[in-house]
Amino acid sequence: MKLAQLANTVFDRAVADYHIADNVDTTLTNPYPANSLEAMLYGKNWIDAVQWHLEDIVRDPDIDPAEALTIKRRIDRSNQERTDMVEELDSYFRTRFKDVAVSPEATINTESPAWALDRLSILALKIWHMREQAERPDASPEHKAACRAKLAVLEEQRTDLTTAIDQLLDDIAEGRKYMKVYRQMKMYNDPATNPVLYGKK
Repeated sequence: MKLAQLANTVFDRAVADYHIADNVDTTLTNPYPANSLEAMLYGKNWIDAVQWHLEDIVRDPDIDPAEALTIKRRIDRSNQERTDMVEELDSYFRTRFKDVAVSPEATINTESPAWALDRLSILALKIWHMREQAERPDASPEHKAACRAKLAVLEEQRTDLTTAIDQLLDDIAEGRKYMKVYRQMKMYNDPATNPVLYGKK
C-alpha cells in the first residue's frame, strides 16, 4: 500500500474512532505504535476532528460570549498543534529522503508532502460529515440529493489528491523533485512578535 493510501486508512479510522463518543473532550487513545508514521497520522487527524467540532460549537448563535472566547482560544492552540504536527511529519520525510541523489533537473513542489497530507486529513472529515448529511433521517430529499452530489465530488477529490501525493513521494524518492520546507513562523502566538502580547510587558 502506498503512503497516501495508508494515510487515508489511518485518517478514516481516526474519524470513526472520534465519532464513537463524538465529544471534543474525549481523551486520545492512539492505537498505533508510539513514534510510528501511523501514530503521527492518527494523532494529526484527531486534532483536526476535535477542531472541526469546536468550530461547529463556537458558531452557535446562542453561545455564551465567555464560553465562545474560551473555545476560540482553544482553537488557536489547536491550530498551533496542527502546524507542529505537520512540521513533525515533514521532518519524517526529510529524514526518509535525506540520502536521495537529487537530479540537477529536479524541481520543487508547491507544497511539502506533509501539508498535502494535511489536506487529505481534512478531506476525510469532510467526507464523513457530508455522508452523514446525505443520510440524515430528518433532512429533505433535496438536501440529501445535494449532499450526495457534493460527497461524490469530495470522493473524487480525495482520489486525485491521493494519487498526486503518492506521485510526489515517488518523484522525491527518485530525485525528480526535492523537498524544501519553510517553517510556518506563526507570529500571533509568539509573545515576541505579536504587538498585543509584547506591548503588555
